[in-house]
Amino acid sequence: MTVRFSSKRPLTEEEEADVQRMIASDPDNPEVTEEQVAKARPFRDVFPDLAASIDREKARRGRPKLSSPRVAVTLRMEPAVLEAFKATGEGWRSRMEDALRRAAGIDETAG
Repeated sequence: MTVRFSSKRPLTEEEEADVQRMIASDPDNPEVTEEQVAKARPFRDVFPDLAASIDREKARRGRPKLSSPRVAVTLRMEPAVLEAFKATGEGWRSRMEDALRRAAGIDETAG
């Protein structure tokens, strides 16, 4: 698209006519008629087996569902506590969770 068809200003009548001529002369993308729109049906109605296949494929994507998913929380704490856990290196979040489990008296193998 050239600058003369930029969306920063409205098209002049001549430019609009040029655009309409280009649209009309595009053999690869003819305008849809009202009759075609009236006959249109949802993809799922026209290709039910393919739609079901797509749904099954989409359902398989991503990580498997966890039996006990974690819950995201926001927790305010003293910076020294957070830094102490971070200083232990990779896996500090798991170690923090283990410490909280012990403090709560929860069996560490239950999670």
